[in-house]
Amino acid sequence: MSLCSVCYEQHKMADPILLGLIVFSMMTVGQTNVPKYKLINGREMPAIALGTYLGHDKSGMVRSVNKQLRDVVMQAIDVGYRHFDTAEIYGTEEELGEGVRRKMEEGAVRREELFITDKLWNTHHKREQVVPSLRESLSKMGLSYIDLFLMHWPMGLHEDYTHSDVDFMETWLGLEDAVRLGLARNIGVSNFNKQQLERILREGSIRPAALQIEVHPQIIQTELVQLAQRHQLVVMGYSPFGSLVTRYGLTFPGPTIDDPTLVAIARRHHKTTPQVVLRWLVDRNVVPVTKTVSPSRLKENIDIFDFELSAREIEIINKFDEKTRYTLPSFWQTHAYYPFEKVDNPSADPFIKH
Repeated sequence: MSLCSVCYEQHKMADPILLGLIVFSMMTVGQTNVPKYKLINGREMPAIALGTYLGHDKSGMVRSVNKQLRDVVMQAIDVGYRHFDTAEIYGTEEELGEGVRRKMEEGAVRREELFITDKLWNTHHKREQVVPSLRESLSKMGLSYIDLFLMHWPMGLHEDYTHSDVDFMETWLGLEDAVRLGLARNIGVSNFNKQQLERILREGSIRPAALQIEVHPQIIQTELVQLAQRHQLVVMGYSPFGSLVTRYGLTFPGPTIDDPTLVAIARRHHKTTPQVVLRWLVDRNVVPVTKTVSPSRLKENIDIFDFELSAREIEIINKFDEKTRYTLPSFWQTHAYYPFEKVDNPSADPFIKH
């Protein structure tokens, strides 16, 4: 059965409203078939993205050296990626733009075949700041528009990172301005909780097209994913590997790349355990936002559209859920619009900015 058929059958059994989110076309690049999701305004989003956040270390945000990121973007286009995710705070917009422009100049890809997601940072939450911020990002990328513009977090901050009381609905009006000006084809939100997303849906004039949240086997986010999909938002999942990969040079508790349960599923499908986890997201109609600078990993991560997990296998992976967040900026938890559960010992780490 094709992926399109599988998605249709899953949606048909789950909720007729979700039919607007079925994968409706296949994009063939070389030997890679990448499905696309239909967004609420009829545009299309490829079903896997390459993220450009390079992480952080003890010195702060990791930066690309010797145009490494530009070259990775170009390699990614060669192996079939058409969806790229960046953000103002990542410091990667310029090299992402350079990479995609070079491939366009080569004739390898047209702008309309690419889907670029960018995010507004917290220090630009006043309505009058939103469009100028996006214009600056577009200037860095050398592009005239982006395909999806997300509010990175619901919390506004002043330039000195003290809390701003700007209502995120004011910020949303700025994102709507970007659509009306033709600078963003779609808008959405990132790191919003259920109540915050419901407010955007209730009070906004332009409906959000997508929600980007942390999703991996240790935080499966069933309720929030289903809410978004009921309202025809495409859900994007960042940090898709969870504990399968090291973070900040450390290994965290949870399933590892050689977990016996995941290995058994992978062997049945002649795939690797990371591919199984990415496919688990795809089978839940979540777009994985993967990250790698390795050419071999680029190919491995996108080679997930020629097999399907059974409902039983999906349930087995769901059982890893411990509601573990790796992006938990608890140093912001006293903010009025902080979206997550509060902890007793908030982190002082100012670099967790996914």
